[in-house]
Amino acid sequence: MKYVVVLYDGMADYPVPALGGKTPMMLAKKPNLDYLAQRSEVGLVRTVPKGMKPGSDVANMSVMGFDPAKYYTGRSPLEAASIGIDMKPTDVSLRCNLVTLSEDEKPYEEKTIEDYCADDISSEEGAKLIEAVNKELQNDIFKFYPGVSYRHCLIWKNGTTDLGNLTPPHDITGKVITEYLSKSENARVLIDMMKKSYDILKDHPVNLARKARGKRPGNSIWLWGEGTRPAFSSFEELNGITGGVVSAVDLIKGIGGCAGMEVAEVEGATGYIDTNFEGKAKAALDILERNDLVYIHFEATDECGHRNEPENKIRAIELIDERVLPILFDGLKKYDDYKIMILPDHPTPIVTRTHASDPVPYLIYHKNNEQHGVDTINEETAAATGVFIDYGPGIMGHFIKD
Repeated sequence: MKYVVVLYDGMADYPVPALGGKTPMMLAKKPNLDYLAQRSEVGLVRTVPKGMKPGSDVANMSVMGFDPAKYYTGRSPLEAASIGIDMKPTDVSLRCNLVTLSEDEKPYEEKTIEDYCADDISSEEGAKLIEAVNKELQNDIFKFYPGVSYRHCLIWKNGTTDLGNLTPPHDITGKVITEYLSKSENARVLIDMMKKSYDILKDHPVNLARKARGKRPGNSIWLWGEGTRPAFSSFEELNGITGGVVSAVDLIKGIGGCAGMEVAEVEGATGYIDTNFEGKAKAALDILERNDLVYIHFEATDECGHRNEPENKIRAIELIDERVLPILFDGLKKYDDYKIMILPDHPTPIVTRTHASDPVPYLIYHKNNEQHGVDTINEETAAATGVFIDYGPGIMGHFIKD
């Protein structure tokens, strides 16, 4: 038996006024996904436990079968693991976004966050900016590490996670940052580094070249997602089968690596609608040659939700349908039996531009045990089946054992 999980990050949504009160899932042309939905178990699953923030970290851990209440220690440590940072038990890791702040004469605390990802800055440009920050701010206690695109990492030796509220930048795009800067005394050193980074980066050659091309600059770091080194069980110990992950983002690679799963590297995988869809599909089939399960993660649907891009979110769903699912279907033909599970990790509603905790639609297709599902899968049709899994980490066991 082979198992394939296709995770559309943030695909679920609320009705969008700009789409006539429909959701992207309702409007997307997705014949391959709907083909499976017509022959699958379809329902809703609560991937974000009650009382926990609806991050991709918590939600993807749930889908993989890891109870966040037991295993979650913060977002950034998972990304640090993907980058290859050897965290000590007393280290604290923080996500370090490269963001675009307004270039006015106002004090740093009164600036507006214009873009949480600096126009999806390239990894090469991002690395140069983080190098500049590290050159000025690194010491025996703090060190910055480059990651992918706008997503980077700060390691704080003998640090603390008692930092007050460090707000994710994608939650406050377009807002003045004053009230979103932590007032905790412990966080003062971090806020000070953020302020200094603006002076370091505002006239950096990378940013001057970006502005000349009509792109937003990565003119400040933004620190959040703090946590300590995670202690995972292996995916194989937890679920009794081997697995691998395919993703463009360090978070998912980090979860997979911490869980002892094979982690693919795909050239041209970006985390947006310009990603290498075919390359990720082929990498997934390659992983299946050596493992029982592959977990394929697509970030584009989430990014489009954060950016208030309803048409692009529709298109992201369609691109996965056009350029990924046919390759998977063809590659799975040689196996006597297989199962496919498709779902979002959480909603990323266009109208709020941030994550939500609502249960998400899922389907489970079994080649040798097809069922009567729904004509088309979306938030409403999945809810109408009455099938509901309240304990998110239980869905992986349901998928592979039932």
